[in-house]
Amino acid sequence: MVLEATMICIDNSEWMRNGDYSPSRFQAQADAVNLICGAKTQSNPENTVGVLTMAGKGVRVLVTPTSDLGKILACMHGLDIGGEMNLAAGIQVAQLALKHRQNKNQQQRIIVFVGSPIKHDKKSLELIGRKLKKNSVALDIVNFGEEDDGKTEKLEALLNAVNNNDSSHIVHVPPGPNVLSDVLISTPIFTGDGEGASSFAAATAAAAAGAASGYDFGVDPNLDPELALALRVSMEEERARQEAAAKKAAEETSKQEKGGEQPSSSQDATMTERATAATSEAENKATDITDDENALLQQALAMSMDDPASSHDARDTDMSDAVSDDPELALALQLSVQDSAKDSSNQTDMSKLLADQSFVSSILASLPGVDPNDPSVKDLLASMQSQSETDKKKNEEKEPEEKDK
Repeated sequence: MVLEATMICIDNSEWMRNGDYSPSRFQAQADAVNLICGAKTQSNPENTVGVLTMAGKGVRVLVTPTSDLGKILACMHGLDIGGEMNLAAGIQVAQLALKHRQNKNQQQRIIVFVGSPIKHDKKSLELIGRKLKKNSVALDIVNFGEEDDGKTEKLEALLNAVNNNDSSHIVHVPPGPNVLSDVLISTPIFTGDGEGASSFAAATAAAAAGAASGYDFGVDPNLDPELALALRVSMEEERARQEAAAKKAAEETSKQEKGGEQPSSSQDATMTERATAATSEAENKATDITDDENALLQQALAMSMDDPASSHDARDTDMSDAVSDDPELALALQLSVQDSAKDSSNQTDMSKLLADQSFVSSILASLPGVDPNDPSVKDLLASMQSQSETDKKKNEEKEPEEKDK
């Protein structure tokens, strides 16, 4: 395997905006650069790749020679397109970057993408080529895009000046349906020189060849029949699954369309029944509430119009019935009547004693510190006597009424 350090010069001039290469000149160039970087780093772990741009404000080194493929691929994102390409300055800066490589045992190679017109003359380019040959630097040129007068001749003169033992190459890629990276896969720029061809490059070239040959899935059944059969079976199963899913979706759609009217009518009927039931329940509740209120009102009127005498007689009748049924209740009533009679007799005796003024005066005279002739005492006795007389009259009036009853 060849051990080499490579610098890739990218053309990012205004000419790269054209769309004659799919999807655009710049994007096709970026895809080819990524593919070449992967092939170079995979062919030998110690290989290094650097990237620089030749247009814009000037030549700019995006990444110095390194074996980190991720760093190389990341530098390709977000590049600005503008200005004109400076081919001579780009090649000289690339040579300077290779001169300061870390591993001096690496062979030096420059890959140039030229997609815009060249403003330098043939002699200046030949001078640069002889300088590269003197420093043992190989040069690969990818000519695509603009085909102005003298561009191809200038590039051929540059190649002839730098070529040494067929170590340098040039590839002309005309515009067309073919992708730029697919064309480069089969060229020495990608595959290397003889022993330098890597397994990555070989696998990529085989895959591209299979895709271009028209085989299904890009696999030749003659080379790997088992893989081709497995891919074909998988594709047929996936196709059958998609067809079954589409058929099922169509059946569900038709069922929904046919049964759309029936559920709507049944739902309307159900809603009507529920509304009728709710209305009847509300009416029944209102009727029950009205009946209860009428009953309570009638009961209150009946109680207010009842005769007190009749109610008293009814209570007496009820009480007599209760007494006849319960002897213990009769005994309790008798005792309560006797106690009330005793209380009334006691009250009568007390009123008689208070009416006897001489007796009251003798009692008051016997009490120490009490003067019976005191006007306040006399007034008190007079009021007590008048109260006793009033109670006596009330008792006399009640006795005839009780007899009448």
